[in-house]
Amino acid sequence: MGKYAAGTYVAVSKTESEIKELLRRRGATRTAFAEEAGRAVVFFELRDRRVQFTMPLPRADEKRFTQDRRGNRRTTAAATSAREQACRERWRALLLTIKAKFVSIESEVETFEESFLAHLVVPGGKTVGQHALPAVAEAYRTGTMPPLLPAGEGPSRG
Repeated sequence: MGKYAAGTYVAVSKTESEIKELLRRRGATRTAFAEEAGRAVVFFELRDRRVQFTMPLPRADEKRFTQDRRGNRRTTAAATSAREQACRERWRALLLTIKAKFVSIESEVETFEESFLAHLVVPGGKTVGQHALPAVAEAYRTGTMPPLLPAGEGPSRG
């Protein structure tokens, strides 16, 4: 199975600019991009909400970059080139993800909050996903699940 944007030549800086322009066109009042070893973070504020995407980036020491398919050691230049390609692909996938969320919102498939829920930043600086995902994993681990439907008066017999 192929990866999205496999073989793309679009520079990371160009994709970052495209994301920033997409967010600006959709009304984002603030944007920020940060990168450190192993991850990139995109922040924006829109509709009185702060949104954060934290995207893992491939590490230069990963075997898929340092060795070819036969297991032979790659040159430093070849390893760097392979990693840069993986980063370009990852950034293109993030752009597509954000675009798709806006398509979903504009098509009224879901609301802004529903679409970006896991990425909404709450007081304390964590995202909803960072808070909720461990609780969901624990619920599945223990088998203690909340009811699918909230408690109520039952079906209407109208």
